[in-house]
Amino acid sequence: MSTASWVSISSSGEDTFSGYLALPPAGHGPGLVLIQEIWGVNGHIRAVAEQYALDGYVVLAPDIFWRQQTRVDLDYSESDTAKAFELLNNMDFAQSGEDVAAAVDHLRDMPEVSDKVGVLGFCMGGQLAYRAAALGRPDAAVSYYGGGIQDHLELAEQIKQPMLFHYAGNDQMIPASAVAQVRKAFEGNEHAQFYEYEGVDHGFNCWGRPAYQQRAAALAHGRTLMFLAQHLSD
Repeated sequence: MSTASWVSISSSGEDTFSGYLALPPAGHGPGLVLIQEIWGVNGHIRAVAEQYALDGYVVLAPDIFWRQQTRVDLDYSESDTAKAFELLNNMDFAQSGEDVAAAVDHLRDMPEVSDKVGVLGFCMGGQLAYRAAALGRPDAAVSYYGGGIQDHLELAEQIKQPMLFHYAGNDQMIPASAVAQVRKAFEGNEHAQFYEYEGVDHGFNCWGRPAYQQRAAALAHGRTLMFLAQHLSD
């Protein structure tokens, strides 16, 4: 089984913040920064971290909301979701992208990380994975239904490393026009891959939400593992 614990990460300033670290059974492997949705590093995100650790990755899920509230752990109830959106609306995406980059640097310095380091994010985290890639920190990046990427396409030309995008075909939060804009921004970039999953909604990977769709989640997970194996292991 994987082993997991909370660790401290140095920010780009003098402060530190925490992250949930899950080690693979072998004790070492490529690094993967796993970026939360708006509900924090909650039970679902911790389980996903452990899932990828069992796939052989040293996984670090940083506490993205730490400047507002440390170790946010919300469920999918109406009241907790309202709190999650409040945190989201008060977040500085550029600053949080720097925090993800700091988490990448933290993994690179760990003796347990034997190969390259990637980032993988969901929804809000999908945009942060995109931003971290634009900063040039990870060796590869994965974005699951990354919200708002279409509003920051000026960053696309800065992304030189491989990047994988997963989108829901019936996404109520990211319209087809937004996906088309992102695709267009990466035209001619042979390192960018796009997959759309027909008939599913935003959040299809999260088994704790009504939008969960097992087949799409399994298919996207398999494609992500193939992508990470290709780009993170020497």
